[in-house]
Amino acid sequence: MDKSFFDLQLSPWIVRQLATVGINSPTPVQVNCIPQILAGRDVIGVAKTGSGKTLAFALPILHLLAEDPYGIFAVIVTPTRELAFQIKESFAVIGRCMNLRQSVVVGGLEMISQGQELSKKPHIVVGTPGRLNDHLNSCDTFHFRKIKFLVLDEADKLLGGYFDSDMKGIFRSVPENRQTLLFSATMTDTLDKVKQVAKNDMFLWQQSAEVKTVEQLLQYYVFCPSYAKDGYLVESLRKFTTKDDSGSVIIFTDTCKNCQLLSMVLNLTGFKNVALHNMMRQSERLNSLHRFKSNHVTLLVATDLASRGLDIPLVELVINYAVPVTVKDYIHRVGRTARAGKPGYAITLVTPNEIELLKDIEKEVNTTLAEFKINNKEVAKIFTQITVTKGECEIKLEECKFYEKREINKRKKLLLEGKDPDLQDRILNKLKE
Repeated sequence: MDKSFFDLQLSPWIVRQLATVGINSPTPVQVNCIPQILAGRDVIGVAKTGSGKTLAFALPILHLLAEDPYGIFAVIVTPTRELAFQIKESFAVIGRCMNLRQSVVVGGLEMISQGQELSKKPHIVVGTPGRLNDHLNSCDTFHFRKIKFLVLDEADKLLGGYFDSDMKGIFRSVPENRQTLLFSATMTDTLDKVKQVAKNDMFLWQQSAEVKTVEQLLQYYVFCPSYAKDGYLVESLRKFTTKDDSGSVIIFTDTCKNCQLLSMVLNLTGFKNVALHNMMRQSERLNSLHRFKSNHVTLLVATDLASRGLDIPLVELVINYAVPVTVKDYIHRVGRTARAGKPGYAITLVTPNEIELLKDIEKEVNTTLAEFKINNKEVAKIFTQITVTKGECEIKLEECKFYEKREINKRKKLLLEGKDPDLQDRILNKLKE
């Protein structure tokens, strides 16, 4: 028998609010995790992208907050700024009728105003590890010592090593008797580390599935030589959009520079798009995401910044410009399409030296990718134009000093840590000698 949100013992006002936004039935991750959270247990939830993980922790937090409202009640940590804003929106939609106060604490935005928000003790704080830890180290007008919940969304990414220093600072700032909730779509290789974060009274729920991508996803590959990859990309786009020019498309690239370069090339060859990568200003990133989610622009060129957690329900096609290095990255990328029971497509461009990576992906997701057939003669027709256009864009990118912002941010970070940027550069140069 299918369960309802009432069966999960959620407050009637939450059920009514869900109904007003068209959410009437809980998903498996919600059915299994919400009662355990309400019972006071630490929870680890592992489920496919698009399975409703955000509401699996947001609903019980709001239920318990309404019974005993105080700030700061819950801290939600997430690896990307865009996902932080999306989580805030989810809380805002359901908590609209309870005068919910929230604060988003991420890099790229002014620290002083964030500090002022935190000093007012919002109920919910959503942030990225680096900026949260910066505030904890530099501000004494707030603390996390009385929080009820610590949530790690995309927990495997947060605990995978890259954020270790900042996460240690956050863990030191929260009470021992908190509830810890950890969610992700992929957690196999970091599950032991994730378990160490939770208490002994822990509930683990994993979505059981031999196939780690949804059934509605049709997965293809395009075999192409490295020197002609851009031509095959353009022809794949042209062929797909000829069938349906209204569906949204995300192209994933490996680096910020390649992302910006590919975005420029596609714009000049008739494929209007927006880019999304870490080297953009935060206002530009949010603007790109808004234009794409609102369907004003139907093509997004992005790094893995867009691969995790973002709810973009209209994406019809995901293209991997290069085969992802890890299977986990592939699963998160293609998880941007075929969401909520809708069909979707994924095309991966494969060069000769990437065949083994493709085989690893097929083995892990238990699916054999089919060939997306491209007419080589059509690629030959556009090869020269694409090559010349890319060369011109590379020159423009060099002229605008693309990596200058990274160097500025690096110096800022060193100054905040009390270090001399010039001295650090001299030490680094000595080590290179």
